[in-house]
Amino acid sequence: MLFTFRKFALLALLLLAFAPVVGALSPSYAQGQSTIREIRINGVQRIEPATVLTYLGVQVGEPATSETLNTALKNLYATGLFADVSMKQDRGVLFVEVIENPVINQIAFEGNEKIKDEELLAEIALRPRQVFTRNKVQSDVARVNEIYRRTGRFSVNVDPKIIKLDQNRVDLVFEINEGAITKIKGIRFVGNEAFDDDALRAELSTKEDRWYRFLTSDDRYDPDRVEYDKELLRRFYLKEGYADFQVVSANAELAKGQEDFYLTFTVDEGPRYRVGSVAIDSELRGFDGAQLRDDITFLPGQWYNADDVQATVDAMTDALGDHQYAFVAIRPKLERNLEEDTIDIAFNIEESPRVFVERIDVHGNVRTLDKVVRREMLLVEGDPFNRSKLAKSEQRLRDLNFFENVEIRTVQGSAPDRVVVDVAVSEQSTGELSIGAGFSTNDGPLADLRIRERNFLGKGQDLLFSTTIAGTRTQFDASFTEPYFLDRDLAAGFDAFHMTQDFQDEGSYDQTRTGGALRMGYPLSEKWRQSWKYRFEQNDITDVDADASRFIRDQEGERNTSAISQRLTFDDRDSKLFPTEGLYSWLDLDFAGIGGDAEYVSGKLGSNYYIPLYKRSVVFDVLAEVGAVEGWGDDNVQINERFYLGGNTLRGFERAGVGPRDRLTNDSLGGNVFYRASAELKFPLGLPEELGVAGHAFTDAGSLWDIDETGSDILDESSLRAAAGVGISWRSPLGPIRVDVAQPYLDEDFDKDEIFRFSFGTRF
Repeated sequence: MLFTFRKFALLALLLLAFAPVVGALSPSYAQGQSTIREIRINGVQRIEPATVLTYLGVQVGEPATSETLNTALKNLYATGLFADVSMKQDRGVLFVEVIENPVINQIAFEGNEKIKDEELLAEIALRPRQVFTRNKVQSDVARVNEIYRRTGRFSVNVDPKIIKLDQNRVDLVFEINEGAITKIKGIRFVGNEAFDDDALRAELSTKEDRWYRFLTSDDRYDPDRVEYDKELLRRFYLKEGYADFQVVSANAELAKGQEDFYLTFTVDEGPRYRVGSVAIDSELRGFDGAQLRDDITFLPGQWYNADDVQATVDAMTDALGDHQYAFVAIRPKLERNLEEDTIDIAFNIEESPRVFVERIDVHGNVRTLDKVVRREMLLVEGDPFNRSKLAKSEQRLRDLNFFENVEIRTVQGSAPDRVVVDVAVSEQSTGELSIGAGFSTNDGPLADLRIRERNFLGKGQDLLFSTTIAGTRTQFDASFTEPYFLDRDLAAGFDAFHMTQDFQDEGSYDQTRTGGALRMGYPLSEKWRQSWKYRFEQNDITDVDADASRFIRDQEGERNTSAISQRLTFDDRDSKLFPTEGLYSWLDLDFAGIGGDAEYVSGKLGSNYYIPLYKRSVVFDVLAEVGAVEGWGDDNVQINERFYLGGNTLRGFERAGVGPRDRLTNDSLGGNVFYRASAELKFPLGLPEELGVAGHAFTDAGSLWDIDETGSDILDESSLRAAAGVGISWRSPLGPIRVDVAQPYLDEDFDKDEIFRFSFGTRF
């Protein structure tokens, strides 16, 4: 009995000792297990309580577990609407206290001079009337920093300031210290033995800081450009035979003052390979690979060149397409012989899976119409898929010069044998406004205004207005071209012009030409193009000097010309602006007499051939051209219809300095037949390539003779004239400049020589 009493007393003491602990635990235990009877939202100003309840995710009647309340808390924070959220529960009532994030009243930028407010506002995520959050502000600060760094300003500092207003609103101000431009002070290479640093620097798009690069941004550090430079180095080495070349690393080191960068490229050149054997392995049934031997662009024993290999693959793909093999894959297999440093190349031709183009999606073109993009595609819906045509289509889109970037990729279609071609473009400005002034020995002082839109109304149309006012010439031109007339590869357009020209020095008269033309052109093949033009113009010979040649005085007055002409061209140059390789040939025919006063037939045939001699920095250019004009019916060829030779067409002689002349007045009369030839060597002068300065050595030769008038008063010799000289050209930011000095070494006594020729601000 005593023992039982003692046990009971001990148990009672234990209960009394732990009673506070049990009392302390019981509320939390009750909170974790109780049911929510009511939810009260406090602190809201702009936001409705019902909206908070929606985001809360907790409803009356649910158990208030710690997991449920934690999830509700995260849900409210995730909305970005609240700066602070707290919860507490008392006897089944859940109290939710919130502090709303303010609303942005306006966003401003201070201290920015190089980048406008509109450009920065377009790049950041925050906008007026949006909810302010610190995370978004920090993200926008990082974005502004990135924008400035892409312009070369790595010392930029962006400090966001918040100005509190009433009604829980704020003004957000980004205070910007733009800092100085951080330029590339040095570019070094480690591991290069075959090529020195200067040769490799010339291959990069990034350039070292120099005084003459004040108009470019190539000397500013850009991580994306450095990645592109790594690819440029790889292409260069692969073209030179280093098939194992690798860029180990490309490090950019910022100087302590944050004003200069130093780039270091570490490369592993590997051995240089020559081409060993070349084989063609065809797995196509009924096709002998030997038929493609002529499409191989290199020979065994030559240095390996990855560009030549790709060119061979493209040529073989096109040839197989001509043989009706649309589904082929050509894979060059390279087998290295390390003992002899040669690469055996085998072109493996196999039948690829039959895949068709399901559809072509175009996006990114805000202004340019879809059809402008689609008509440049060599593939359409339903065509057999061809990667070579896809690559050429991408190049055709780039050649339009309407887009800053063009990217074409393929994605799986609705079936295994279907593919979707995705064309992504990024538009760029296509309008041009140029105002220039200059001087040329032909025209004297000149002023030039040119307005052009190459993508008029987003239709790919070309609209041009230009005027030139010079010492001896005033000219107004307007033209319009529709490159795909009637939705065909047919360029159609019209021209209108008015020109007055002073020929007092050459022939003692002035000429005024006013007229217009209708034209169209179409391709005959990839390199051949045919164009036709109808022209009507009014020619007026005025202000004939009283002492002028009688042959010119007889032709004073007005004369109308109605003519149809054609031009046939062949062009396989690597560039239309600055060619270094290829042939350009032309055949011009002109027939006048479809109404009007003039009745003549004229023609010109010529070619211009470019030969690269040393890494395309030295180019040999050969030109030859012949021409003739003859009247038909009872009409003679008039002075404004003849050819003239000299100036730009025969350096060393004045404009119209060669050809028939009046013996008494020395006036130039022009000629009916001419030929000319030119050989020119273009070479660097040791200056940086991007300056665009080049030297020239040339010799020109030709002759002009024969007019309809006869008599002892006419000096007319068909003898050869020739001159040789040197020159310097500069593709300046303000326009091309060229200076030539030439000395005739074959001429006639009555020819007019011109030793010095200078031109600036004109378009070649």
